[in-house]
Amino acid sequence: MVVATVVLRSNESQDQLLKRFRKKVAKSGILSTVRRKRWFVSKSELRRIDKKKAIRRFKRRQTTDVE
Repeated sequence: MVVATVVLRSNESQDQLLKRFRKKVAKSGILSTVRRKRWFVSKSELRRIDKKKAIRRFKRRQTTDVE
């Protein structure tokens, strides 16, 4: 498990420290992983979701190619 840590710099306010911490958490992808693993999703369901995403991407690319 990845833990995001920040060390208080000299002359740094708590707001700046919190802002740096939030950026680090967002960049590491911790929250997206937690949201994704919140509920169990079977492998067949994952495949179905991935297939839907691929179809959506393909359709989007086709519409942009036409224009």
